[in-house]
Amino acid sequence: MTENLLDSVPLNFDAQAQWVLNISLALVMFGIALDISIADFKGLFQNPKPIFTGLFSQFFLLPLLTFLLVLCIEPIPSIALGMVMVAACPGGNVSNFVSHMAGANTALSVSLTAAATLLAVVFTPLNLQFWGSLYPPTNQILKEVALSPWQMIQLVSLLLGFPLVLGIWVNHLKPRLAKKMGKVLKVVSLVFFILLVFLALYNNRVVFYDYVMYVFWIVVLHNILAFLTGFSFAKLMGLSKRNIRSITIETGIQNSGLGLLLIFSFFDGLGGMALLAAFWGVWHLVSGLTLAAFWSYKPIKTETLT
Repeated sequence: MTENLLDSVPLNFDAQAQWVLNISLALVMFGIALDISIADFKGLFQNPKPIFTGLFSQFFLLPLLTFLLVLCIEPIPSIALGMVMVAACPGGNVSNFVSHMAGANTALSVSLTAAATLLAVVFTPLNLQFWGSLYPPTNQILKEVALSPWQMIQLVSLLLGFPLVLGIWVNHLKPRLAKKMGKVLKVVSLVFFILLVFLALYNNRVVFYDYVMYVFWIVVLHNILAFLTGFSFAKLMGLSKRNIRSITIETGIQNSGLGLLLIFSFFDGLGGMALLAAFWGVWHLVSGLTLAAFWSYKPIKTETLT
């Protein structure tokens, strides 16, 4: 009975709040892009293995293993589709900070964030449509909302792709200005974005209190799976310890804010989906910072990055 109720509970998130979330997400991406130079991408061509490993982990392995997890635990349809949505999103905006704190390869982290964000324009809607349609209960939701991958591609391009390209362009033309702007904008916009997620939870605290224990263990289990996916695959590919840390963090910290925005844009804030994405946004900050604190006490000796 509780599960059926959760599926039908729309969360309170009005059009004005959604517009503010759009702007803050774009600003976060612009702030990150101000730290990215064209030279960073040149390095990717010289040693593309870590990038390909990270992208494969994010856009293929994590959605695949998420689908298998859904089959194992059989959550209600909206929760299951929320899990697929989060797994289909690119790496989270705080991953660069967490990588730096963890003693990982920050340059790889930033490059993965940039590459994954650009690719998310296509892969996020396609992964959601593909994996969501394979599980009959979530396929029914996709049919009901008549999800348009093209409309989602347009929205993701506007919110992620455009700010990213603009930030890289500003850094190329005015690197000193970009550095000054980046220090302020990245922190301010990220804090503002996190506050919006917490505000969304607060405005729906009654629903959150009623269903948090049902969602909590699923989010924690899913997040652990994401970290283990990145760590195991990077290690299997024979990468350096610093690169393994970066790919672990990039796979485990997903852009749940983008997922939340897409849920309100295309699924009318469907209760289970929105609650899972919002709680993921809070939890991956806790798990990511905890992992970074642990790794920061285990410094890596000088090594060749592979």
